[in-house]
Amino acid sequence: MRNILVTYQASEKEKEFYRNFFKDQVISFLDDYAETDKKEKILLESEIIIAWNPTKELEQFNKSLFSNFHLIQLLSAGYDHLKFEMFPNKCLIAANQGAYATPMAEHTVAMILALAKKLRLYHNRLAEGKFEQMNSITRQIKGATLGIIGFGSIGKEVTRLMRSFDVKVMALNTSGKTNEDVDFTGTLNDLDHLLIHSDFVVISIPLTDETEGLIGKRELELMKNDAILINVARGPIVKEKDLYDHLKNHPDFSTGIDAWWIEPFKFGQFKINYPFFELPNLLGSPHNSAIVENIMIEGAGKAAENVKRFLNNEEIKGVVDITV
Repeated sequence: MRNILVTYQASEKEKEFYRNFFKDQVISFLDDYAETDKKEKILLESEIIIAWNPTKELEQFNKSLFSNFHLIQLLSAGYDHLKFEMFPNKCLIAANQGAYATPMAEHTVAMILALAKKLRLYHNRLAEGKFEQMNSITRQIKGATLGIIGFGSIGKEVTRLMRSFDVKVMALNTSGKTNEDVDFTGTLNDLDHLLIHSDFVVISIPLTDETEGLIGKRELELMKNDAILINVARGPIVKEKDLYDHLKNHPDFSTGIDAWWIEPFKFGQFKINYPFFELPNLLGSPHNSAIVENIMIEGAGKAAENVKRFLNNEEIKGVVDITV
């Protein structure tokens, strides 16, 4: 039997799920212990951690208590919020790869459609009493080119949904290869080519040293004047000032932002440094693209399945490089 510890504040429904799923293991929940000494004892005994943000959940404890950690399984699909130096080098860290792809893809497509059809703009004009039917021109989706930067689970699901509009698909991933039915596949070396030819560009790539600031002034200017940029990955992949300036100076260009530069999950607050919400060509959401009914249980299920693979000495998904 292995000692598994859930460090985030799981709901009673989630706790019941974990107890049933890991009935042959020792499963504990950090928030069930009030006294610090008991928390420290359970941490020292734990081999497998299930966490949302272990950096914050465990920052009050001495890292010597983490010496027996063999696996930290994240509930989140991203991992840029972690301080890897907190944890033993021998400890594997696994992101919850693909756990939220379906709702995030739906959210992405909704943003594309809302911006292409200018729903916010014409809703506001109607609210002002302006009924401008023949002058309220919108874009047709059929036959457009969709560019996806980061062709993982989310990008593939976006492609599946958008295929009903008969779009062409350009996809970038690390290998430049895919078994999916797309019209072009490349790596980040082909970024310019994708930006030049795409009508809609979706960012669904992890934030790393390589991708931070990937889209800046030069890249934005390569895009079509009426392109639509959707970011459901991480804010810093796009340079904030450059995006604001481009939106302000190119009124036919529009963007949907679900992932922001400064968010509560990582920084404890939401903050933007430029008045994005004064712009009519912006559509924003509070990084809730994954938040649908029962998603926490679904996410817990994906994470638990990965832990099960670890327990069975099988290859686990989403392993990240702890030395970064």
